[in-house]
Amino acid sequence: MNVSKFDLIVVGAGPGGYVAAIRASQLGLKVACVEREPALGGTCLRVGCIPSKALLESSEAFHRAQHEWAGMGVLAKGVSLDLEAMMRRKTQVVETLVRGVAALFKKNNITRYEGTAKLENPQTVIVASAKERIVLAAPKIIVATGSKPASLPGIVMDGKLVGDSTDALAYAEVPNELVVIGGGYIGLELGSVWQRLGSHVTVLEFQKRILFGLDEEIAAEAHKSFAKQGLEFRLGTKVNRVLTRDSTCAVEMEGAEPIKCDRMLVAVGRVPNTAGLGLEELGIELNRNGSIPVDEHFKTKCDGIYAIGDVVAGPMLAHKAEEEGMACVEQMVTGYGHVDYNTIAGVVYTHPQIAFVGKTEGQLKDAKANYTKGSFPFRANARARTLGDVDGFVKILADAQTDRILGVHIIGPNAGDLINEASAAMAFGASSEDLARTCHAHPTLGEALREAALAVDRRAIHI
Repeated sequence: MNVSKFDLIVVGAGPGGYVAAIRASQLGLKVACVEREPALGGTCLRVGCIPSKALLESSEAFHRAQHEWAGMGVLAKGVSLDLEAMMRRKTQVVETLVRGVAALFKKNNITRYEGTAKLENPQTVIVASAKERIVLAAPKIIVATGSKPASLPGIVMDGKLVGDSTDALAYAEVPNELVVIGGGYIGLELGSVWQRLGSHVTVLEFQKRILFGLDEEIAAEAHKSFAKQGLEFRLGTKVNRVLTRDSTCAVEMEGAEPIKCDRMLVAVGRVPNTAGLGLEELGIELNRNGSIPVDEHFKTKCDGIYAIGDVVAGPMLAHKAEEEGMACVEQMVTGYGHVDYNTIAGVVYTHPQIAFVGKTEGQLKDAKANYTKGSFPFRANARARTLGDVDGFVKILADAQTDRILGVHIIGPNAGDLINEASAAMAFGASSEDLARTCHAHPTLGEALREAALAVDRRAIHI
């Protein structure tokens, strides 16, 4: 059998994999990338981040046309939903970006193989497809196979009545009653989409709060805002099982009456996609959750095999995977590659948006850290007023002795874009005073970040 030889084989063409492949090619390596799906881009691009954000934008436009435009002097009579067109737009966005990744592969001379990969030995990957079996060889291999939706015992997901996030991106009609199991990023984003389009949405969360792990003050504000929009929450709820019959589901919970619905979304997190890769046969023992143990340079215990993204420890975020992909390859080629995990931000694309970077106030309290904080409401920001979007606030946490920024938490308009300034500030070791002394254009939402920095020293101007 013929063997195709490369300098590097990347298994998986999601954000971590395709970015690693491109960076390796830029650094002069001959690169192959194996992806089992026909389309490049991974879960994030095909059935995750991108399609969900397309639906979030479309559903928010529909909601605003119905409920907010009149207050801005725009009378839109007879506004109605064309769900088929909305889904078509989502698909077009995804397909355009998929073609973009394919073009980047061509531009960077990356050889793409479609099929399921298995590591035969530390330098060989077997690619199996319906048509053929191909052998690839390289001295270095990066595993970047991403993650898949987690499930719950007692729940059978049929992809129709009961499904995961992928299914919830493609409902053919708006459910009358939608039950979402899980009050994290995915459940709240997709729950928001269908609530805006007309569903009654009930969110069941095992924890006593939504957005577990986020700053508690931010999460409480989010809960209040979502409840005002019409989402119903049942916290501290354990789901025992789900029964399906004809076109309805019945959700049985501990200590509560069952809930009936016509669609159910199971959004209880994600798990590493590491099964069937042949890692155990090579002596790589997986962690309890299925993730791959690596050192600070993304090396596994098997020489020549590396792993990045959702298959290793840390938040399952596309941009975290990208950073690891670049750092891993740069370490291979140049001897230096680094990821500052403390400055990797997270974003929840609900309305209001939620974004955060660094430590939460709860983490600082648990560590008995000596810190100060400042906050500023968007209600006092001129740009937020002109947008008609004034809910939420910015909170900055800083070291009480050095004033170095320890964490920034935002709930409000364009929080996902604003957090990048905070990440950049923290990456360069900025203090709240540095942020406060930086002139921000007026009127902009970024001024709220500056005012929160001023508030750390109790000298905010506009409140």
